[in-house]
Amino acid sequence: MNTEVSGATRQAQRAAAARLRPPAPPVVIDPGLASPYAGLATRTLALAIDAAVIEGVALFTAVTVGLGLSLLHLPSDVNKVIAGVGALIWALWSLGYFVFFWSTTGQTPGNRVMSITVIDVQARGRLKPRRALLRFVALCVGAAALLGGILIMLWDDRRRCFQDRVARTVVLYTPRQPL
Repeated sequence: MNTEVSGATRQAQRAAAARLRPPAPPVVIDPGLASPYAGLATRTLALAIDAAVIEGVALFTAVTVGLGLSLLHLPSDVNKVIAGVGALIWALWSLGYFVFFWSTTGQTPGNRVMSITVIDVQARGRLKPRRALLRFVALCVGAAALLGGILIMLWDDRRRCFQDRVARTVVLYTPRQPL
């Protein structure tokens, strides 16, 4: 009796998890493309769009908070602490942006504009949040190393950067979605 309950419980938990995280739609590769893997220019433009979104939101928030705090005439030590907290919030916002989009749809807004998607090499679907976090950290490391982690894609047959190798992902072109 006890094994039936635990088995039924496990089955109910799996069903609930499947409802919360439905399976990823199959990735459709356009047969007319020379390579299904996204190139350097496409990925750079997608990252630039994402950077503009991230920085635009951060700038708007910083200006709004800064104007509000300027009315309070706080001591300079408090202003330094507020600047440090603001920098931490910006870092968490940037991290959350990429992890959220890569683990939910496989596409950030920049990726969607450029018609590319990030998928897990093994499962051929979207990333789990932990893998998306690992990919973001590896992206920062690869970019910090004088873009060496990014430029290695030029010599890879699947156009994988450092973050793709670490997180076991690939970036594919996808058919354009109707607007």
